[in-house]
Amino acid sequence: MNWTEWFIFIIVIQIIHGLGTWKLYTKAGRQAWEAFVPVYNAVILMKIISRPWWWIILMFLPIVNLIMIPAVWVETARSFGKDSKKDALLCLITLGFYLYYLNYIEDVNYIENRRLKPKTSTGEWITSILFAIVAATIVHTYFFQPFVIPSSSLEKSLLVGDFLIVSKIHYGARGPMTTVATPMVHDTIPILKKKSYLYSDNYEKRNTSLLNKLQLPYFRLPGFESIERNDIVVFNQPADTLLDMNKFQPDRNYYKPIDKKTNLVKRCVGVAGDTLEIRDGYVFINGKQNVLPPRTHLQFSYDIRFKRNLQPSRIYDILKKHDITDGLGYGTQEGFYRIPAATDKAIARLKAHPEVDKIIPIKKEKNLREEIFPRDINYNWNIDNFGPLFIPKAGSTVNLNINNISLYKRAISEYEGHSVVTRGNQIFIDDAPATSYTFKQDYYWMMGDNRHNSIDSRFWGFVPYDHVFGKPVFIWMSIDGLMDGLKNWSFRWDRIFTTASGDGKRVSYFIPFMVVVIGLTLFNKWRKKKKAKLNA
Repeated sequence: MNWTEWFIFIIVIQIIHGLGTWKLYTKAGRQAWEAFVPVYNAVILMKIISRPWWWIILMFLPIVNLIMIPAVWVETARSFGKDSKKDALLCLITLGFYLYYLNYIEDVNYIENRRLKPKTSTGEWITSILFAIVAATIVHTYFFQPFVIPSSSLEKSLLVGDFLIVSKIHYGARGPMTTVATPMVHDTIPILKKKSYLYSDNYEKRNTSLLNKLQLPYFRLPGFESIERNDIVVFNQPADTLLDMNKFQPDRNYYKPIDKKTNLVKRCVGVAGDTLEIRDGYVFINGKQNVLPPRTHLQFSYDIRFKRNLQPSRIYDILKKHDITDGLGYGTQEGFYRIPAATDKAIARLKAHPEVDKIIPIKKEKNLREEIFPRDINYNWNIDNFGPLFIPKAGSTVNLNINNISLYKRAISEYEGHSVVTRGNQIFIDDAPATSYTFKQDYYWMMGDNRHNSIDSRFWGFVPYDHVFGKPVFIWMSIDGLMDGLKNWSFRWDRIFTTASGDGKRVSYFIPFMVVVIGLTLFNKWRKKKKAKLNA
């Protein structure tokens, strides 16, 4: 739904609320009309149920309101003497319409100074858990979110098994679009293996399905910085609705809301307004080679041949000694082995090893076409030689023709919501002939530092700004062998409590953190003992 439709929906809900509670308002000493006025009725209701005003804010926050609104139904019933477990259950299973029964049929009396504390320890326990979930959901949705690195696309910069804290306030917190979902669960509920949100996955009916109409329009709170070139960014994968994400076939299979698409982390090598080109694996922006931050470690694939036959364990030891840890595969000719990923420095050191015979870089030749973005036979691009390509910027106008429409068709149709078709040598946008298009939002080009082992923008194109949700700022835990079973885990102590990016050598703040925690714990114990002595 758009904002107008949501406004009408909220007004209808207010009318339903007023019709079901106006007598209860009068029994609490208020005026009947107060039950019908949007927002104001919530202020009065908080006074009636003796709850703080800030509950109103929680009632309007998506996802959080799924907990708070039922809680208000129950609290309203309790304010009129209906405080049994049966009453609470009736409030929940009738979706609040139990209040209609109290309003029109049951002769209830308002309890002005009722006991707010739950009667049983179980009630206290449930209340504490619910509000802990509410607090955690607010932090998770609008401030910080945990994220674990699942793949080696940023290897050496961020490692598989790094547990990150992703800031949503740097670029501005994006409001949730999916309104009916499990708190703090992204796509699938663990153990149950069920979707964590209600939706219709029919792509053709995505705009007409009743469930999908409950989606909120995109909005973002102000941030304190913009996405800069070479920032590491967490975003929702644009291609996550394709039939086959590995092959990126254009045929559709299902629909997913933007905020429920797969979370990815890559480096933003091109920002809106840049003209990007890849030459021999290296990124050039506006004709100049992109200068990467000091902690960035570009990696490419190589074929290596040894002077004699070596046992796999010996090869592994040699490679690991030179910080080459991303696996090893057999080559295609003359006894070569394939090194999937290694930095230039590591290869330079490895060449000097006495048992190494030859190392050959594996890069695609220019004009050797691969099935990558934009999947057009007119563009002989591959992962190592790509572009030049203009990255759209909000407000920028791009001239369109039959030769370049493949570069921008997906952005105009999928991300900006227009119908784009070609008929002969003409382009039609929303059934009107078009020779240009002015973009509504910024776009970015995301790539992995592990250049030959990263599914990124080279395969599915631009990342729109509305798919961006955060910036990794902190590594709070790092486990080597995370995907290899618990017995193979080992902690990377030098990475725990370090910043996710920055200049200079990585510094761990784990020991200072532990000193502060222990100090605060001891201080708190001392304070309690002192207070106990004073009260004795």
